[in-house]
Amino acid sequence: MAKKLIITEKPSVAMEFAKVLNINGTRKNGYIESNEWIITWCVGHLVTMSYPEKYDENLKFWRLDTLPFIPKEWKYEIIPAVQNQYNIVEQLLQREDIEEIYNAGDSGREGEYIQRLVFMMAKPNPSAKMKRVWIDSQTEDEIKRGIKEAKDLSEYNSLSDAAYLRAKEDYLIGINFSRLLSIIFGKRIAKQIDEEKVSISVGRVMTCVLGMVVSREREIINFVKTPYYKVVGEFGQEDSSFKAEWKVTENSKMYNSAKLYNESGFKKIEDAQNFILSLKDKKAIVTEVKKSKQKENAPLLFNLAEIQNECTKKFKIKPDETLEIIQNLYEKKLVTYPRTDARVLSTSVAKIISKNLNGIAKGYKDEEVQGYIKQMAEEKYSTDIVKSKYVNDSKITDHYAIIPTGQGYENYDKLPDLDKQIYKVIVKRFLAIFYPPAEFNKISVTINIENEQFSVTGKVCTKQGYLQIAKPKQKEADKSKQNEIFTENNDSQQNENSKITTKLQENNNSQENNLDILTKLKKNSEIGVINFETKDAETSPPTRYNSGSIILAMENAGKLIEDEELREQIKGAGIGTSATRGEIIKKLEKIKYIKINEKTQIITPTVKGEAIYDVVNSSMPDILNPKLTASWEKGLDMVAKKEIKSDEFMEKLESYIKARINKLVVRR
Repeated sequence: MAKKLIITEKPSVAMEFAKVLNINGTRKNGYIESNEWIITWCVGHLVTMSYPEKYDENLKFWRLDTLPFIPKEWKYEIIPAVQNQYNIVEQLLQREDIEEIYNAGDSGREGEYIQRLVFMMAKPNPSAKMKRVWIDSQTEDEIKRGIKEAKDLSEYNSLSDAAYLRAKEDYLIGINFSRLLSIIFGKRIAKQIDEEKVSISVGRVMTCVLGMVVSREREIINFVKTPYYKVVGEFGQEDSSFKAEWKVTENSKMYNSAKLYNESGFKKIEDAQNFILSLKDKKAIVTEVKKSKQKENAPLLFNLAEIQNECTKKFKIKPDETLEIIQNLYEKKLVTYPRTDARVLSTSVAKIISKNLNGIAKGYKDEEVQGYIKQMAEEKYSTDIVKSKYVNDSKITDHYAIIPTGQGYENYDKLPDLDKQIYKVIVKRFLAIFYPPAEFNKISVTINIENEQFSVTGKVCTKQGYLQIAKPKQKEADKSKQNEIFTENNDSQQNENSKITTKLQENNNSQENNLDILTKLKKNSEIGVINFETKDAETSPPTRYNSGSIILAMENAGKLIEDEELREQIKGAGIGTSATRGEIIKKLEKIKYIKINEKTQIITPTVKGEAIYDVVNSSMPDILNPKLTASWEKGLDMVAKKEIKSDEFMEKLESYIKARINKLVVRR
């Protein structure tokens, strides 16, 4: 009797497939077999690329005359530790009674690669149809859909091509440049860091990330704080006053003055004090009172980079730990596929999103979350999000954003506490998109004293909207998102890596009273001047990366963009992939190129890491450039999308490696 064979990524996933498909057959060594189905599994990678010495024994020794090493025909081998499971899978693939083979590996590029290597080595029954199961969660419905709608394996050939090329690229860059730099600079670095022997490890993504960490550290060390002095006026009456900050304008007597550090600060305190004296006893006129209403929507949903950053901030855990936890939630059917770059949903999922909401309402026994669900029902919030910013098919490649499935609650109680907390973070981000936007009343006031302009802006939250979920613990003592009053600060000389910090004395009146005062002001009216004062300010260095923020920087090609909207707008090809970024950080720490503070998750380079950086920077600095690394990742993406051919990518890679090696060998 003809049978169908399913190969999953790991045993636990195989058990879920077996349960859904009612495969109640005999449990054998490494697989389960019934009358219709056979289900088996990989255990991570079963096949790997061979080291150079498998091509030629002499390549075991690192010599310049053997570089570059670029095989014409690639060799692969079975990983010894998993040889037994490979043998089982191979025998099953070759069975003559197998008519259909379902690749049910992890639904991503690396998952495709793991299984394709097995198919390449095992040579499956040629008469069997090869199919690909692609799923977004491990719920029963999704597994059934994945099997039913499984496409011909050939439709994923371009993804497979990109996966092979990624592995070859990492292999060739790692092998060639690690050997090259170790031969030329190894002894020098060993002496420098007082070690007997040093092997320099270079990687396409890893070395680029090391460069980001070292460059940031040196910016901080070399940063020289620059003090400057602001002028602040207090206006109104003694019992109802507010403060506003001076800023130079074209009509100011200080316009283009060499005494200014920037638009709102003086280089010397004496000049700021003299400026204040020039304003003494002058009339203050309210020249502008601008009132506006603002709406603020809930942020986009989580992709892996965003949730990793969030968990580092919230729980002080490393990105690879976050991925491990969310992978567990995925396997327990609680959330959708974790290794995704998308922060939006597909139209098809958005149309049936009420299933997820109903599932949470019925199964998730969390009092706080149930309160949000109840409010949604009572207020009749719409669940029709198809035309919202949270749904965009063009921004989805392999998978949509990470959201709760509304299922799997039979597994919830057994979860570790941290897993439960992270699940709740995902649920709350999901529910927030159904809530109305937060609404604010904003008022901006400008005061003129003989062509010298003072400005203040206040903002009050009139409707919390989604902030009820996003900021549930913010009470009267902390309303930074709800009630704000602040002076304008538009320093023209403030650059990306130098944030301006100012310490303005807190006004004795509450924020609410300040806002009340501002709303009562009339344009062209005179206002009392209580006093002026100088305020110390200084430039501050950039902050160090932590293990979460560096993931965001990797996603944005080396640029840490803290503004969420801007981050989403410019997002393109990043450094590494959502599936590998956490592992890159872990490897850099393991080989002692970086240190990660366990309590704060702050990343700093080690002495060894800085020495490696210096060598790479002096010999082949382009490999430190995030844009170059991102362009390679973009090339792989283009192969996956069939926009360029594999041969074209490979030719460029080989040319790059040969050129860099020739340049260094000649220089030597």
